[in-house]
Amino acid sequence: MSPTEVFTMSRKRRQFTDEFKAEVVHLVNNSDKSFSQVCRDLELTPSAVTRWVKQASVGSGQDSSRALTRDERSELTPLRRENKTLRMEREVLKKATAFFVKESN
Repeated sequence: MSPTEVFTMSRKRRQFTDEFKAEVVHLVNNSDKSFSQVCRDLELTPSAVTRWVKQASVGSGQDSSRALTRDERSELTPLRRENKTLRMEREVLKKATAFFVKESN
């Protein structure tokens, strides 16, 4: 079997709604079934379910790690952009000030 054939045989990437993910997290956290059993029953990869459980605990504030919630991440992007712009403006003002001080001497 050629590498191309192996690649085409791989499973297509599936997309899940937030509601479905929340239900899976609820099953993992509150059912009598084991984590592995929930993954097998729903034909989900353990890595995906682990990520959903972690995201849910971060989003609800239960996880005390330094991970950001979805809202914090969406707020952080424009703040970083604004910070970059302000730094560039400050550098321009520093150079202009240095130029005018040099010219006045």
